[in-house]
Amino acid sequence: MKKIITILFLLLVFSSGVFSYTGEVEKSINTPGQYPTGICFDGKNLWVADRETDKLYYISPDDGKIIREIESPSYWPMGLAWDGQYLWNADFRGLTDIAEDLNGMIFKIDANDGTILKTLDAPSKSPVGLCWDGQYLWCVDDKADKVIQFSPVDGTTIKSFKSPAADATGICFDGKYLWISDRVTDEIYMVDPNSGIVILIADAPGKYVHGLAVDGNKLWAVDYEADKIFQLKIRDGENMYRKDPQFHKVIFRHSVKCFGPGKIKTLDINIALAQDRDNQEILEEIKFNIPPSDILTDKWGQKTALFSFKDVKPGESKDIKVETVFKTYMVRYFIYPENVGSLSEIPADIREKYLEDDEKYQINSEVIRKTLKEVVGDEKNPYWIMRKIHQYLIGHLHYIMDGMWDTAPTVITNTHGSCSEYSFVFIALCKAAGLPTRYVGSTWIKKDLASTDEVYHRWVEVYLPNYGWIPTDPTHGDRETPRDQAFPIGFVSNMALITTQSGGGSETLEWTYNSNIQYTTEPKTNLNITHFADWEPLNSNGK
Repeated sequence: MKKIITILFLLLVFSSGVFSYTGEVEKSINTPGQYPTGICFDGKNLWVADRETDKLYYISPDDGKIIREIESPSYWPMGLAWDGQYLWNADFRGLTDIAEDLNGMIFKIDANDGTILKTLDAPSKSPVGLCWDGQYLWCVDDKADKVIQFSPVDGTTIKSFKSPAADATGICFDGKYLWISDRVTDEIYMVDPNSGIVILIADAPGKYVHGLAVDGNKLWAVDYEADKIFQLKIRDGENMYRKDPQFHKVIFRHSVKCFGPGKIKTLDINIALAQDRDNQEILEEIKFNIPPSDILTDKWGQKTALFSFKDVKPGESKDIKVETVFKTYMVRYFIYPENVGSLSEIPADIREKYLEDDEKYQINSEVIRKTLKEVVGDEKNPYWIMRKIHQYLIGHLHYIMDGMWDTAPTVITNTHGSCSEYSFVFIALCKAAGLPTRYVGSTWIKKDLASTDEVYHRWVEVYLPNYGWIPTDPTHGDRETPRDQAFPIGFVSNMALITTQSGGGSETLEWTYNSNIQYTTEPKTNLNITHFADWEPLNSNGK
């Protein structure tokens, strides 16, 4: 049954085009046993550990052919590492095979005959993955949720930090970054070994990647459920993928009713018009229940449909419906910090337009300048400028939706804010650091594909040279695990329709998004204003 499930899973994966770019499967080979755990690369061939047979197999990466095999040092072999001369193995249970006994051990092995050259107590009770960084060993412990760097001499911990997610399994080192897999999220993370920050997230090739190894610009991932070893792309020059397309219709409704006793003298309603982006394609011409008075474009390039009315009497209402039929994608950008260009490489027109100050930002205020110095310091890499600001907001602010849109210095001082206020602070600090930044506004599916949204959401896009505009969402990144903190960086959900793109105040939308209203009234005139988005799922034919 396990094999049948595996075959069906692999057919689904390879026929659906799930994997693209970083994490794309280039090939797969069979594992030498049915319970594979650890894997490492010795510069020529692969070593694979198998828990059931208690063997360590030396195999060809071309076809999986077994070159030789040796006995595992103990009863529960897990991670493997190669230090350039010797093989290392992390054992989950140590020197016993008692089910309740978790007393992890690390073994140094002569790869020729299996002689154990050194035995160390593991720096944690249940080590799973293992790798070598040129000087020290690293392990991941799925029960302690830790990533640990330790001495190969005596097992002394050099440093440790929180695992990217709750069930880390495999780990390897590519000379600059750690790569860590997680069996619950079914993802693989590129991690900064100095801070533990997750930089890049890729899809895992199977449901239980147990071990990772690196070979130049390729990853090897051994999957415990599929009994396969996958070769995966990394650093292939592709910056993003799009997957999981969905088809939707959104009817955005904006209504104004005059309750009097006076009348509404003038009423202007601007509704933002969605455009094609990496995450969305507009499939039909946008429809209106009544013709707009004009189609306007503000200084940021944002198009809106203007509906103008005069002398709206008591009891009269103006109801506008804007219908958009579109296709969305889940988008993931793959950002390697060392490939990001310098601030000086940002095009002059982008700098001029998106470094402009505005009333919500106040980038020259004492609060912004002081915060920037503390958070960013002398950092010059645009990715790390953005990332340090992202991490600062996570640690400094907490989310409150109170209907206020305070300025960035006020939000920093108050230490709380809404999604819009998180965005204002993020943008202000980035602009002050010389990094062009803007916001986008959207309507979202709340849960079900057929749903109503009346809350909406705003987040940030940062211009990274060599990559372009990259999304990041400090509100959704305000979470506990390193994976969850990093997840919204370079990610757009297929559950969102972005309607608005802006660098700040607009002559049509002002500081709002989706829609904006301006009006004049006679004295003592009461209005009722409502606006919301109705979502409908469509099939691939747009019906």
